[in-house]
Formats: sequence, structure tokens, C-alpha cells
Amino acid sequence: MKTTSSPPDILDVLTREGVLVNASVRYPRFHKKLNPGDLGLAPDQVCDRLMSLGHKKLLPKEALAELALVESRTHAIVDQSTFPFLGGIGHFLPNGKLVDVQEQLNAQELNFRNARERFLGDYRELRRRALEEWQVAIRHLAATAGDRERLLAQITDSFPPREHLEAKFAFEVHLFQIAVPKDLGMELISFAEQNEVRRARHDAAASAARQIREGVEGFVGECIIELRHQTAQLCDEMLASMRSGKTEGVHQKTLNRLVKFIDDFKRLNFADDAEMEQQLDRVRSELLSRSAEDYRQSPSATRSLEVGLSHLRDQARDLATRDARELVERFGQMGHRKLQMTG
Repeated sequence: MKTTSSPPDILDVLTREGVLVNASVRYPRFHKKLNPGDLGLAPDQVCDRLMSLGHKKLLPKEALAELALVESRTHAIVDQSTFPFLGGIGHFLPNGKLVDVQEQLNAQELNFRNARERFLGDYRELRRRALEEWQVAIRHLAATAGDRERLLAQITDSFPPREHLEAKFAFEVHLFQIAVPKDLGMELISFAEQNEVRRARHDAAASAARQIREGVEGFVGECIIELRHQTAQLCDEMLASMRSGKTEGVHQKTLNRLVKFIDDFKRLNFADDAEMEQQLDRVRSELLSRSAEDYRQSPSATRSLEVGLSHLRDQARDLATRDARELVERFGQMGHRKLQMTG
């Protein structure tokens, strides 16, 4: 008797191919919002169209520079190794990049802890110096001596005590599996309401699951197209670098950048874009077996490199304009076959 297989569930396949990652870096920003009264002004003396009191920094920018650098690098690691999931509600991290990203984030967490300890150790001195600078700055802000004294007292009070600061620092990384609601739980309700409420909650869960699955199909297609766009963009940047004369022709850093991109592409290519990967493998074998020095000594080889990069760029652009629906369907079927083989 022939059995019919159920259609592939792309969400189930995607769940096995990666996770959602969220990384957050928290530390006190030391801002103070100024109000008209702080400067001895009546509210109607401040015209919103012409001036904004806004948030003023309690500490100079360099006092928080190390922590800000860790924050920007952490976000860059996540952005460069993931795909924005369903409009940016999360970041999808393919399994192939999981270990690499975890190692990079662990290194940033260590940098964060060191920067936090240095800041806390220097905090009292930083606060003292900042208040000295504020005493000078307030002379140009407040109208009268009384206003200046009141504003300085408010700014002084805005600095939290050293012992209250530590809890305001956090470096957190969370990994999530993607799932859809199967049903919504039932609370204690009357018998007469049970069937109606159960039906309504079942319909709500089914609707939510349907919306997520529809979004996931589009997400897989967007990831395929994004990697193709990145390939074309890299080729453009390499060609521009070679032709600008700034690197005296072909530089080894330029070639290494392409090597790294090809390696990253393979780890990010969870949807198995075989055609784009084959093109990159061809470029690796044909164009990256020479060193930059070899290229600089051979004008004909350099021309071959330029032609090869131009060809790869044009192919990537062409592929990026095509409908990715067939690849998305193949992705779902591939995962469905894997599931059947292991079942």
C-alpha cells in the first residue's frame, strides 16, 4: 500500500538548521535630561521649534569609550554572522557559524568584564573630575548664582553611588529555538464557555502558526538573495580597490578577504544555494591559487582576475534578481528527506 508523505514544513527544517540569537550589552549611560526650570527659565521661554535642552552627558565620552567599543563590536559580530528574522524581531544564526560566533562573543564578554572593572575602579575619580568640568560649564547655562547652585546640586545627585553601579552592567547572550504555538491553554472557566473559548483559542493559535510559517518561507528566500547581493558587492569593492591604485595593483589583503568570504558563505549557506556556492568554489580554484605578488608580476594574470571577478559579480547580480521560490521549496524538501531518513 502506497503511503503519501506530508508536505515539508519549512519552519521545522529551519529549526534544525540554526537558532535565533540575541546579544545585549548594558551599562549606565550617565545622561541627565535638563528641564527649563533647571536653567532658571519658565517653560514658555523655551521654544521647541528653535531649541532643545535634551539629554546632557554627565561624564565625558572617553570615560565610557571601552564599554561603547565592546557594545559596537558585539552588535557587529551578530549582524555580520546572522540574518534579520521576520523583520528584525530576532537574528537567525546558522549552525555552521554557531561555534565561531560563540567564541567571538565570549571574547567580547571578557573585554566587557575587564572594561567594567576598570570603570568601577576609576569611578570616584571620574566623578570628581566631571563635576569640576560641570562647575565651569554651568556658568554658561544658568542665569543666576542660585540657578547655578541648584543645577550643580541636581547634577551631583544624578551620579549614583559606586555601590549601586555594579548591578547596572550586563553582557547577555541568549539562544532560542523557533517554534509556533500548537494551542493555547485553558483556564478554569464555566462549562458553558468551554467549547466556545477552546474553539477561539485553537483558531488564534492556528492563525499565528500560519502567519509565522508564511513569514518563514519569505525569510529563507530573503537570506538566499542577501548572500548573492553580498557576493556581488564584494566583487565590486575588490575591483574598485585594484583599480584605484592605492594598493599598487593586487594586494594580499584583497585576496584574503575573498577567501574569508567564501568560507563564511559556506557556513551561512543553510538554504543550500548550490549554484552560488559552485561559482565561488570555481573562483577559489581558478583565481585564488596565486599570491598577490604573482598577480602584480603578471599583467595577464591580473586581467584574468579582473575578468573573473567581473563575471562572478554579474552572475551573482543575475541570480539575486531571480525568484528564489524553487530554492526555498527544495530547502524544505531536503529537510523533509533528512527527517524521513533518520526516522
